[in-house]
Amino acid sequence: MRLIGMLDSPYVRRVAVSMRFLGLPFSHDSLSVFSQYDGFAAINPVVKAPTLVTEDGITLLESTLILDYLERLVPPDRSLYPVSAEDFTRGQRLTGLALAACEKTVQMVYEFNLRPAEKRYQPWIDRIRGQLLTAYRLLEAEIGSGDVWLPGARPFQADITMAVAWRFTQGVLADVVTAAEYPALTAFSARAENLPEFRGSPFPA
Repeated sequence: MRLIGMLDSPYVRRVAVSMRFLGLPFSHDSLSVFSQYDGFAAINPVVKAPTLVTEDGITLLESTLILDYLERLVPPDRSLYPVSAEDFTRGQRLTGLALAACEKTVQMVYEFNLRPAEKRYQPWIDRIRGQLLTAYRLLEAEIGSGDVWLPGARPFQADITMAVAWRFTQGVLADVVTAAEYPALTAFSARAENLPEFRGSPFPA
């Protein structure tokens, strides 16, 4: 399988790290949707990262849909989703909050890096910032300060997505979401980033 997209995207990195946890071999084509648009379009005309090309040559996009597919390639004991309904529901909630944080981080970056200053709408920026901080505040309260992964003894999809989201935001908006205000998330992220699956697909320095 081929994973297309750069690891500075939390969605690409989420898939890459998950594939390592699932034990699924893949090659990684680090193509930019901006500077390598035509090359990306030759693989996926929609030019959306992440893109996964399956062994059958089928092109998939959207990280959550890609992960749904990948889960069907592994036995139940390697799944990244907990078995119990209670743990699964909690994991989905945390994953949703983390993905919301990713989305709002991306929106903030686009506002400041792509939109001319004279065309920015401050009430909209304030709204995005509020949503971003709320998502991380809720995650901080949820995960607490324990030294175990959320459903149990090993990382699951909620753990992966939260750690990837936090590292992404700290990489691009550390002045907006300050690590000192989120000690539990900071410690959680550091523990995750030290695992071989995360080190194998690192966020670019």
